[in-house]
Amino acid sequence: MEANNKRSVVLLGHAQSGKTSLAEALLFRCKATTRKGTTAEGNTVSDYNGDEIERKSSINASFMFCDFQDIRIQIIDTPGFADFYGDVLAGVRAVDNAIVVIDASAGIEVGTERAWQLLEEIGMPRLIFVNKADKEGIDKDKIVAEIRSILSRSAVVLDTTAIESLMEEVAESDDSLLEKYLSNGKLTIDEIKTGLHRAVDNAKVFPIIFGSALTDAGIDELLKAVKEDLASPLERSHMLVEEGAVEPSESAPFSAFVFKSIFDPYVGQLSIARIYSGKLSANATFYNVTQKNTERFGHLYLLQGKEQRAIEAAGAGDIVAIPKLKSTWTNDTLADQAHPVIFKPMEFPEAMMSASVKPKTRQDDEKISQALAKLVAEDPTFHEKVETETKEMIVSGMGDLHIHIMIGRLKKRFNVDVEMGKPKVPYKESIVKTAKVQGKFKRQSGGRGQYGDAWIEVRPLEHGKGFEFVDKIVGGAIPRNFIPSVEKGVRAAMAQGVLAGYPVVDIQATLVDGSYHDVDSSDAAFQRAGSMALRKAVLAASPVLLEPIMEIEVYIPEEYLGAVSGDLNSRRGRTLGMEVKGRVQALKASVPLSETFTYANDLRSMTQGKGSYTMKFSHYETVPNKIAAPIVQAFQAHHKEEEE
Repeated sequence: MEANNKRSVVLLGHAQSGKTSLAEALLFRCKATTRKGTTAEGNTVSDYNGDEIERKSSINASFMFCDFQDIRIQIIDTPGFADFYGDVLAGVRAVDNAIVVIDASAGIEVGTERAWQLLEEIGMPRLIFVNKADKEGIDKDKIVAEIRSILSRSAVVLDTTAIESLMEEVAESDDSLLEKYLSNGKLTIDEIKTGLHRAVDNAKVFPIIFGSALTDAGIDELLKAVKEDLASPLERSHMLVEEGAVEPSESAPFSAFVFKSIFDPYVGQLSIARIYSGKLSANATFYNVTQKNTERFGHLYLLQGKEQRAIEAAGAGDIVAIPKLKSTWTNDTLADQAHPVIFKPMEFPEAMMSASVKPKTRQDDEKISQALAKLVAEDPTFHEKVETETKEMIVSGMGDLHIHIMIGRLKKRFNVDVEMGKPKVPYKESIVKTAKVQGKFKRQSGGRGQYGDAWIEVRPLEHGKGFEFVDKIVGGAIPRNFIPSVEKGVRAAMAQGVLAGYPVVDIQATLVDGSYHDVDSSDAAFQRAGSMALRKAVLAASPVLLEPIMEIEVYIPEEYLGAVSGDLNSRRGRTLGMEVKGRVQALKASVPLSETFTYANDLRSMTQGKGSYTMKFSHYETVPNKIAAPIVQAFQAHHKEEEE
């Protein structure tokens, strides 16, 4: 099929606005399916995963296609929950157009605003479908006024009863048409059609269509608008090429971008790619510009929900699935090796919440790493790592729902059972005073004994300086070959912690004196002496507990500023500044990590889902005594039990 006869659209909107039902209506109307599924019955084309059927809501982006008259339409249905925003970003990146779905009975909701803002940033052409408009009591004029007030003044109803306002919007989008309109007082039907297509493609006019996905009202009008008003791949202007140049035609050299990876239980990994130029045939090879290697593949698919339909070839504008690639991942650019280009990689939001996971059995322990790696490959907003200081396995995601969904998939897909918990805070220990102590290890139990004697002086360093070991031994008080042994013992004791079992940092330890025995001294004895000296020195130098401090930037409408500021204060936060960013306030603050584990959910609750934030590590600070004391006491009590 020629590229000018292709359209690609992403369905966006708040959760429960009816995106999946709209996809069903479009497929059924185009005879791509023989019956319309419903989310209530769990038999829709796009919501086919078990967790989506169970929750009756979209969790993943899914891919479909249908033919309307002479036009091939590829559709991406995206989730409406903020926890799965990564799939929204991926879906938007892969298409030329969007359909923003609004629930007529709910109006403009936060998910709709967020999606609209994303589309505004890239200038993507879009239609607005007001779903459930056949419900009793729906005031269409009120909805149009709300759309024009909150989303865009250039949104206009697309029907014959509003031809005058449509004519005005089209005229204002083009100087030549405006001149004709002002001169003649009207435009011809052909001028309106041509002008509307150009205005929509340039994201200057946004047609509104009222209808119902359940009764099929407005579906024909929507399909007609997709065909006549939305952009073809040849008109695409936002390919985000970072290096090189791309001509969006099938006669140009091949180029594509991998925007999504899916793990299929039967065929393994599927790499989902948008072809921007040229052609790709099955049983061929391509050059991965990002990884700098060539991959050979067999099958090439179009996806219809969970169904994979094999095709012989695809071209510019198509969204295809390639199975079983060995070294191709999300964000990779594929191209003709003789004409390499690089597409700008997608930037996904940082994970907002974390949980610790512990395999329940040895068998689970053996499988968990591979299973988590597959989940991470599927979802770039989901992360896993082993925290080096607490030795915990940590998973992170966009929110509580996101993490629970991914943990559920560990069990359902990979049969891995885990226990979830709150992550431990990676505290550290340090000192605030100077102390000089002796560490003497002496043991005699028949035969050769053990003897090591080291005097060290410790003093605090600035935060972030780490550790310094200084050798000031003179006169052979300790033989040179045993001095590294003392340092090794000091470092070992620092790693184990003294006050509460956390690593000791930001200190200088100076070896100032000691003694040895000609026969009984050894490397092991001086390691023990160094370890003993460090522990005694830290306890004598007013030890303190340090906690990680995060820098957080919260984006909120102004009406929530007081509540959010007060909440941050209750979390021991300190305000660093505030500025206006678009229609929201950006509040910067520093907050202890221990106070942020539930912040994603709490912020959504405080702001009715309208708040978001970013967070990054800043520095370590001393933990207030009232908070440090129980942490130290718990460690000391546990340590005492182990000794007994």
